[in-house]
Amino acid sequence: MTEHKLQPEILKTKQHFEILDGLRGIAAFAVVIFHFMEIAYSDYSQNFIGHGFLAVDFFFCLSGFVIGYAYDDRIGKMGIMEFFKSRIIRLHPLVIFGSVLGLLAFLFDPFGGHPEVYSAGRLILLFLLSVLLIPFPVMSDRYFNQFGFNAPAWSLFWEYIANIVYAFVLCRIHKRLLLVLTILAALGICFVASHSGNLMGGWGKGNFWDGGARIGYSFLAGLLIYRFNWIIKNKLGFLGLAVLLSLAFLMPFSNKWNWLTETLVVLFYFPLLIALGAGTVLTQGLKKLCVFFGKISYPLYMTHYAVMWMFGNYYAAHKPGPAQLGLIISISAILLVGIAYLVMKIYDIPVRRYLTNKRKQA
Repeated sequence: MTEHKLQPEILKTKQHFEILDGLRGIAAFAVVIFHFMEIAYSDYSQNFIGHGFLAVDFFFCLSGFVIGYAYDDRIGKMGIMEFFKSRIIRLHPLVIFGSVLGLLAFLFDPFGGHPEVYSAGRLILLFLLSVLLIPFPVMSDRYFNQFGFNAPAWSLFWEYIANIVYAFVLCRIHKRLLLVLTILAALGICFVASHSGNLMGGWGKGNFWDGGARIGYSFLAGLLIYRFNWIIKNKLGFLGLAVLLSLAFLMPFSNKWNWLTETLVVLFYFPLLIALGAGTVLTQGLKKLCVFFGKISYPLYMTHYAVMWMFGNYYAAHKPGPAQLGLIISISAILLVGIAYLVMKIYDIPVRRYLTNKRKQA
């Protein structure tokens, strides 16, 4: 039985949807720009990409689709533990690296911060919990983020929860029951949006369960698209879909109507984009770009926030003007992409390759 689980054809990664990978890269870059801008403009109505945080909901929906595509027909053969090993090897090396980077940035921020107010024991505890992906929102100087050293890790926590639920429950249920669960989860999204006035929560102490509602619907919706084969054939291509995705992040921020516009985007628009992305044609000239965007998306997402805390301290101390701010953000974003690429090549890919080889030899 063990030999059957570990046959190469069972563990082998399936071919990717390159356009969806490319859209994931667009969403990751949008998150980076959004985080820069929200530090400079606390009034989101003045932020040109004030809905960049919705990229996380797009990630969740895409994850549901990809997990269904990659594992629905083989999780029974490979077994739950092998599924978990696959997901940990794919995701956790960058969880660890992001925690290390966040700790170093906290200790050696050239623009401020107060690491001296934390004891060594407290820092060790915070770091270990970050590495183990256990939420611990106690850092008041970091706005009580679930993960003070690497704020975006909150979404990885929920991604892990979704993977666990998929392995024990969702991979086994009939698609009609999946449809019922998705409708119920949609009601949860509507409740969160009406109660909070937006779908921005999940990252901090006071909005923890909002993250559960966000992944609860979007992951199920993505899985539903795959199970029902709701693939829409079209000729939009990568550039057309990239524009359509960007519109969701660039739409005006209105405190009065966010609960409605954000709900509509998450409930209908993102699933539609994934159905279109899976059904469109990728021109050969853009294939390499999509592959690059896809590969860089996760390293960029998990390494960029250490710079955000330093940028926040710099901005608070120096208050750069709009022109200088634009230059700083543009250069920093490009550098972050470069750093993410190096992390991917030097650390993430070699570590995952090493763990995969050790797994095969076990």
